Amino acid sequence: MTTASLTIGMKVRHPAYGTGTVKTIGEHTAEIRFEDGVRTVSPESSALQPAEPTAEVTGLEMPLAKLIGSVVESVADRLGLARPDTAAVELGGRWNGGRLVMHPADESLQPKELPIETFFHKIVMMRNQLRVLEQKLNAHEKLTDEEKVDLQQYITRCYGSMTTFNVLFREKESGF
Repeated sequence: MTTASLTIGMKVRHPAYGTGTVKTIGEHTAEIRFEDGVRTVSPESSALQPAEPTAEVTGLEMPLAKLIGSVVESVADRLGLARPDTAAVELGGRWNGGRLVMHPADESLQPKELPIETFFHKIVMMRNQLRVLEQKLNAHEKLTDEEKVDLQQYITRCYGSMTTFNVLFREKESGF
């Protein structure tokens, strides 16, 4: 193994010292933290091997950041993960430019008025946050299946309460 193939934080295996983590890389040596302490090792002469899978990409015709971004996006799509800060949903056309007005029961108090787009954005963000909560709950490793089902029922009830606002969504399947 060459020093050029090492990266900081990479897990490596040494025949005498076992598995360690690369801390620093010099021109001909690397400092590696093993269980018994940090050692300076020459990767070329010590039979050092990667302790984790590695990949080499040759002939790459796109920026690395773009490649990584597309891989992350693909994995998130495959796992069904949604980004909570993005909303590809639209307000129904009849509501564009509208205003939401809430009148208190006490007529001496002033009503609250806001653009319906603002209210809609908050509803969409709440829906997205509920979805993320649901994903995190289902992926939680310490909860039992029974606990997950029990907590999932609360999220389902929240969705049910929010169906009142489905009338605001342009596409029916975008709602709750």
